[in-house]
Amino acid sequence: MENILLVVNSDKAKENIVQMLKSNASYKISVSRNCCEASRALVDNIFDLVIINTPLPDEFGSELALNITESTSCGVLLIVKNDLVDEISQIVENAGVFVIGKPISKAMFFQTLKLVSAFHNRISNLKNENDVLKNKIQEIKLIDRAKCILIEYLNMSENEAHKYIEKQAMNNRLTKVDIAKDILKTYDSKVN
Repeated sequence: MENILLVVNSDKAKENIVQMLKSNASYKISVSRNCCEASRALVDNIFDLVIINTPLPDEFGSELALNITESTSCGVLLIVKNDLVDEISQIVENAGVFVIGKPISKAMFFQTLKLVSAFHNRISNLKNENDVLKNKIQEIKLIDRAKCILIEYLNMSENEAHKYIEKQAMNNRLTKVDIAKDILKTYDSKVN
């Protein structure tokens, strides 16, 4: 994890957290003082980790944490008073938010950072796999639409349309998707 957004209202807490982070590794740390600033920063930048030190002036911080997990794949660490850890954990843990109590020990902080980092890496890998599968599905849909057009306008069977697209791809050294796009362009005016 390299890019961290620290959402903290207190200067003292900010200095303590930044000092702990910088003692372990070099991170690019951005700081927001409230949820509104943090939301804007998340729109303009990509972060690997968001650390929220509660409470914040415009809301407690748990809603922000939940919104972040819904809209990004970055890891979220919520720092709350020790007596609130169980209560807040019940609210946010199912969304993948890590909760740690304060005062924070350095060992616990870095152990939690490692867990958040591992979780973030897993989520990022799953998101990448999901994107690859979505693209593959879109390609299959495109090729199937082209087959349907060949079946409808050239009276080919499904098997003949499939072989036609494959043969055109090989002969023209193009992908089946490129051939499907060409078929759709050719017959697009007839389809609409």
